[in-house]
Amino acid sequence: MTDISPAALRGAVDLSTLRNRPTPPAAGAPAAGGAVPDLVVDATDETFGQILEISRSVPVVVDLWAEWCGPCKQLSPIIEKVTRELGGKVLLAKVDVDANPQLAQGFRAQSIPMVVALIAGQPVPMFTGAVPEQQVREVFAQLLQLAAQNGVTGTIPVAGDDGSAGEDAPTEPPMPPLHAEAFAAIEVGDYTAAIAAYEKALAENPRDEDAIAGLGQVRLLDRVQKLDLHEARAAAAAAPLDPEAQFAVADLDLAGGHVDDAFGRLLDLFAQLPSEQRTPVRERLIELFGVIGAADPRVVSARNRLSSLLF
Repeated sequence: MTDISPAALRGAVDLSTLRNRPTPPAAGAPAAGGAVPDLVVDATDETFGQILEISRSVPVVVDLWAEWCGPCKQLSPIIEKVTRELGGKVLLAKVDVDANPQLAQGFRAQSIPMVVALIAGQPVPMFTGAVPEQQVREVFAQLLQLAAQNGVTGTIPVAGDDGSAGEDAPTEPPMPPLHAEAFAAIEVGDYTAAIAAYEKALAENPRDEDAIAGLGQVRLLDRVQKLDLHEARAAAAAAPLDPEAQFAVADLDLAGGHVDDAFGRLLDLFAQLPSEQRTPVRERLIELFGVIGAADPRVVSARNRLSSLLF
């Protein structure tokens, strides 16, 4: 279980450039001492000063993520669920690292997902990488205990809880049953069951883009949880033309947010292999393209290079 302690991040996080910064209120932004529009808010370089102030009343969990990050899409819904269940004892601030480079630099987010808490303006570590729901709950419990020890025991109100706001908020359509089954399996760390649910969804509808992306993400999570980074890199260095050895490092790079490194490794391998041995590499690349998303410029660039190698 993660041991959360302020000392663990001493020297690793620098929020000095964001502390004491004037932060004009933005639409929907939280205000210290007042109600928030939701217990899950988007934080930006410009509004983060307000988040720091709120952390003097309740612990703030900061989720550093990006649209291209597959593991982020598995971890973030779990964190949001646990945050909402705590009913205002914790605020979740989501930070898109691509859109907020100062925050990414301040937290020194070398890989994502990265989750850090703030208690009275001081950072404490929570997670790096995707973890199962049970571990999330355990670490949130530790966080509340640490906050209480530091006198941060407030509850933050949500606008609309008394019926004065949010009555007309749109409701999200229900998740398809097989997708819901997959998410439930992911939350308890049962990736085998999640893979089976997504495969069944694709058998029913081969064009289900959400199922395609979800399947690729869960397969990636299932593979990387069994890997040791140092062993995988040593094996890849010892066997530069062994697809399985290179796949392992590419998976770890992608899960850690090093997308270009992952694609570059597999494309270099593809270029060096005889034509009759290339198919598994091409298939793995296509699967990883789906994890990141077809519109991502890194996917576009890698796909173009793959096409040039094919013809």
